[in-house]
Parts: sequence; C-alpha cells; structure tokens
Amino acid sequence: MADQVKVDLVLDLKGLLCPLPIVKLSQAIKDLPLGAVIEGIATDPGVMADVPAWARASGQELISIEQQGKEYRFLIRKVK
Repeated sequence: MADQVKVDLVLDLKGLLCPLPIVKLSQAIKDLPLGAVIEGIATDPGVMADVPAWARASGQELISIEQQGKEYRFLIRKVK
C-alpha cells in the first residue's frame, strides 16, 4: 500500500542521531499542507521507536516504517 502513496517531500536524515531526525521531521511537517506525505530516510535505528512515538504524540499518521539494509524508511501523512 505504501508503494501507492504520493510523496510530497523526501527528508534525507542519514547520518543524524536521535533526536535530530525527529527535530527535522517536526520542522518540515509545519510547512506542508494537510494531507501531504513526507518520506524520511535515516540510518539511526532509533527512528524505529522514535518516529511511531512522535506520530502518536503529534497526531500525525504513520503510514509505514521499515528497515531496508542499513537504512530506515518511513512515510508520515500530515493530518493536523
């Protein structure tokens, strides 16, 4: 299903350690309209716990999150 989602912004978060990926994600989503989708690509395994927790706390929709080799990719839809 995530393959069919139109991505509005790609965030390259590779090399950043938590909490920086969450900080960058929080900043980026503020500038997008409702319904926009961000794809994040990170190398810090901490995003596997931090991104879902941030999505729950901020009320945004976590569409998917997965590990692909040494990278972690996630899709977030802005819903509020």
